[in-house]
Amino acid sequence: ISQYKYSCCCRYSMIFKYTNLRSMEATDVLNPALNYGIVVDCGSSGSRVFVYYWPPHNGNPHTLLDIRQMRDHDHKPVVKKIKPGISTLAKTPMRVSDYLHPLLSFAAAHVPKNKHKETPLYILCTAGMRLLPESQQAAILDDLVTDVPLEFDFLFSSSHAEVISGKQEGVYAWIGINFVLGRFDHADEEDATVEVTTGSQNQQPISRRRTVGIMDMGGASLQIAYEVPSAITFNSPEEEEAGKSVLAEFNLGCDVEHTQHVYRVYVTTFLGFGGNMAWQRYEDQLVNKTLTKNRFLTTQTGLSENKPYLDPCLPLGLSDTVVRGNHTLYLRGQGDWTRCQEAVQPFLGLHNGTISSYSNQKKNIYIFFKKIYIYILYIFFFQAPINFSNSEFYGFSEFYYCMEDVLRIGGQYDSEKYSRAAKDYCATKWSTLKQRLDNQLFAQQADVNRLKYQCFKSAWMYEVLHSGFRFPTNYPSLKTAQLVYDKEVQWTLGAILFKTRFLPLRDLQQETLRQSHPSWLRSSFVYNHHLFSLCILVVVLAILLYVLRLRRIHQREQRQAEALDLLWGEEGEALLP
Repeated sequence: ISQYKYSCCCRYSMIFKYTNLRSMEATDVLNPALNYGIVVDCGSSGSRVFVYYWPPHNGNPHTLLDIRQMRDHDHKPVVKKIKPGISTLAKTPMRVSDYLHPLLSFAAAHVPKNKHKETPLYILCTAGMRLLPESQQAAILDDLVTDVPLEFDFLFSSSHAEVISGKQEGVYAWIGINFVLGRFDHADEEDATVEVTTGSQNQQPISRRRTVGIMDMGGASLQIAYEVPSAITFNSPEEEEAGKSVLAEFNLGCDVEHTQHVYRVYVTTFLGFGGNMAWQRYEDQLVNKTLTKNRFLTTQTGLSENKPYLDPCLPLGLSDTVVRGNHTLYLRGQGDWTRCQEAVQPFLGLHNGTISSYSNQKKNIYIFFKKIYIYILYIFFFQAPINFSNSEFYGFSEFYYCMEDVLRIGGQYDSEKYSRAAKDYCATKWSTLKQRLDNQLFAQQADVNRLKYQCFKSAWMYEVLHSGFRFPTNYPSLKTAQLVYDKEVQWTLGAILFKTRFLPLRDLQQETLRQSHPSWLRSSFVYNHHLFSLCILVVVLAILLYVLRLRRIHQREQRQAEALDLLWGEEGEALLP
């Protein structure tokens, strides 16, 4: 058994290495069989265009299109980015097509000219556009739908330009990483590791490969997406309503009649739960709590450098200040990771009164966090069940940075190893940490800010994972990563895979049509073909016979003429005197 598992691991390792090497090759634009697709990601800070390609579908209804990112002759991905974000043109929507012109021209220069008319173009807008009023969103999209076809011959219509929701973006990201990992491939019997029930009635459970879940913690938001193999039973109408808003069921297959690629995914985004915004909320609480305590107990804690507030979430010995309005709070790091965990736990479930208003400026913040409470209900009031004994997750962004930048243990997550490293880091003197930074003992991207907030962020990540998402501390199947197979996995890959999922059906239908012609029709075609050839042969023979006959007549007439000339010659000689 061990030898078999080893051979399987080697086999899949070789397959993935070959696939990765193949994906690094320059795209053969001279190959007429290749198809192309373009996705423009219009984000909040800028827009990027991605060009993808794929060979013809192999005809198996159980497999998806083999979509890959296009690479130029220098083997570099065909990607281009511009700034600022498209949402900055909200008041001048007539300039939007000009804004995107450099990206579309870039894509047009890489896609073969004869392929433009059949190359789908998708312009998908995310967070920045979602913040605009619907009227401004509509004006921007209308300009694109009107002007883009005037300059470019891509396959583009009104349905190809849209503002996608955070839920869609999460689904696309989930599709992208699972596609790269090969989790959508039709499973052999030994590869089937999960039983899935679909929404179809009287449908037997499907055995297929286990997909991976993703967690992504940015500066402002937190996102999670994972497959829910079994149907969910809701305990109340409120829970059902919450569940519908965070569950997505879709078919990635080319035929709706086939359920092999039907997936039910729990996906949601939590604004305010990113690493940076969590720290801001934590600082707000420190200021509120300190001012209230000083007011009622007439103490001066945190109001001077000589009597700072002892903060467990800052490295040992670090001095820092927090300025809010006219108030300045002085902090001194204690580096107590266990106490820091206790300090951040309340932010996983806000309660009325947690953030109180001590000035007019804080009223808006308080209202903002009350709105965030609605999102918290989704994560901690309703969360689709996770089978922790048969699941696998990837953690990106802050999940990776917390483990790798200074702790240098990125990759496979081990809660005991992680918590031990985090405790040691927090308890290390600030002067020692700065010296290690100067000696380049941390990751290249680590800087003073990373060192400063690492203690807090490591505690926040741990609590989000284990108290928020309820992952067991002995969970063995979480990997933190920045790249997958040495390349960045973008949600745009999942988007074009989803958008083009029905394209193989056209080829399959054409193949079926060819195979469904009756035998008598094929026989009739063969018979007529031979009959036509026979007629041509008869005509050619007739022409040859006619030419030969003409030649014989010509030869006979020529002999008669020669004989007549000879006779005239003899008669002439007799007439001479």
